[in-house]
Amino acid sequence: MSLDTDTARRLREGMARGVLSFPLTSFHEDGSLDPDGFRAHVADRLAAAPGAVFPACGTGEFHALDEDEYRRVVEIAVEEAAGRVPVVAGVGYGWAQAVRFARQAEDAGADALLVLPHYLVAAPQDGLVAQLEQLAARTRLPLVVYQRGLVDYSLDAFRRLVRIPSVIGLKDGHSDLDRLQRLTLAAPEGFLFFNGAATAEVQARAYAAVGVSAYSSAVHAFAPEIANAFFAALRDGDDGTVDKLLRAFYVPFVELRDRAPGYAVSLVKAAARLRGRPVGPVRAPLTDPSAADLADLRTLLAAGLDLVGAAL
Repeated sequence: MSLDTDTARRLREGMARGVLSFPLTSFHEDGSLDPDGFRAHVADRLAAAPGAVFPACGTGEFHALDEDEYRRVVEIAVEEAAGRVPVVAGVGYGWAQAVRFARQAEDAGADALLVLPHYLVAAPQDGLVAQLEQLAARTRLPLVVYQRGLVDYSLDAFRRLVRIPSVIGLKDGHSDLDRLQRLTLAAPEGFLFFNGAATAEVQARAYAAVGVSAYSSAVHAFAPEIANAFFAALRDGDDGTVDKLLRAFYVPFVELRDRAPGYAVSLVKAAARLRGRPVGPVRAPLTDPSAADLADLRTLLAAGLDLVGAAL
């Protein structure tokens, strides 16, 4: 597969135009999937002009979905996107399970797959590359690989994985900018990179300095007004606005996020609920924020929205 395929081109164009949106998966209060709530949530995200939509990934609680639920989530995202932006579905676990999800994503009409870090097993570099080779051999969809947690590609392994024809990009969550710079310099022309650090905006300028200007935005899932204002300021070199949003919203949000494990997802979902979005609770093993943290979140969210002329 060439890096000049239609999907790669559309992703490249989208990454230059807007943030990459990772929608939340909607659940009813009893924990069952809420397809209608998810459809409304995705429609809201698309109305806020993202560069691409990534359903059933980390923010979308991929780990908590069974195959039927996963397929329905991807189908809805594809239906709502209607070809306007690429839809990149998450897959994960070992390659055999990833293939099962990949086939569901293919049937649902996804444009590409984001290969999430595998679960539990620490693996050598040869194994990390072999994992991708096994998956690539069993799906027709292009792959964007995500290095975070137990997955951290060496320069040699990266040179091997970019030779896998269907691998078109890499999402980085390690924030090792020395390593990342080496990877970008070793990549073939047209290879896609984006910043996948938690609350990526905080590190967006540092990533851009090594040639990785595109990023995923969890904030887009609940406050696209803030996410889009930050993206525009960063793109336009408006350092004053970037600093203002970092100081008054993003850094305090990271500090709140770091209070408890799992808040990278459950705090985002709580913020969406505060704005009346039908996303429901998180599924175990995640837990919803405490009452005290929820109160602090409400105050911070209201202040952040006020900065960009929006209201809670």
